[in-house]
Amino acid sequence: MAAFIASQRDTYRVPQAVACRALGVSQAWFYKWRHGDASAQHARREQLKVAIRRWFAKHHGTYGSPRITADLRDEGWRVSKNTVAQLMAELGLQARRKRRRKQTTRPGRGRWRAPDLIRRDFAASELNRKWYGDGTEIDTDEGKLHLASVLDMASRRIIGFSLSEHHDAELTYDALVMAVAVRGGRDATTGVIMHTDQGTEYTAGTFRAACTRLGVTQSMGRPGSALDNAVIEAWHSTVEFELRRPEHFTTKAEARTRVAAWIEEYNHDRRHSALGMCSPIDYELTHYHPAGHGPEHEPEQAA
Repeated sequence: MAAFIASQRDTYRVPQAVACRALGVSQAWFYKWRHGDASAQHARREQLKVAIRRWFAKHHGTYGSPRITADLRDEGWRVSKNTVAQLMAELGLQARRKRRRKQTTRPGRGRWRAPDLIRRDFAASELNRKWYGDGTEIDTDEGKLHLASVLDMASRRIIGFSLSEHHDAELTYDALVMAVAVRGGRDATTGVIMHTDQGTEYTAGTFRAACTRLGVTQSMGRPGSALDNAVIEAWHSTVEFELRRPEHFTTKAEARTRVAAWIEEYNHDRRHSALGMCSPIDYELTHYHPAGHGPEHEPEQAA
């Protein structure tokens, strides 16, 4: 706007006072732009822009103003979410929009199904009370990989995952076994509800037998209803938004390495508004572990 006022003066001899009045801005503001604003406030604003660009780039363009604000505050900035949103708009920084994930559940007719023990009451106040499982695809130039994940609702942490070329019960079995191991074994997880859709990989005898052996109680939503399993659907939407769409994998080996590293980053660094802008690991350390004791062993990539 200031540049426009200056151009009107130079090209059409329109007085600055007239142009400022017509556009609803003060002449003092225009003179500040013309001569440079050497105020401390202006300097701070420019430094804040640099910090915003840095954090936006660090999160690969996936964080909006609320999470960027949390990062800045942790860094020592005293700034409001509205100010960050305004500066992001000025800088043209906008987090990529999420797309709805396709429904891929294929329930088999006549197969065993577990009852719905969740009934959309997703919240959990303690660890190892409600786990959610689902799968998605990871595209590579060598073909698809299938990712199965297990999420603990209390901290939104991914406690188990597995990657395989096959979408079957072995895939979900590996993810479940990892989750139980990470949480300390059967004694620590007996009675946990494992909520999934009615896909054949969860109704198969291999997965059912593992749940029985490990003391896990199965629960299933209705087929074709994404809302019945909204927690893990949201997680895989994050995978789509922050990993699958921005990145390209040439080989399956590359995809395996990157997915495992990304889940590690997610557990340690990904801020959640529902967790007071803490990451899953930080939230567990703060709310569920005594001082001086860390969380359980971190998950390693399943075979």
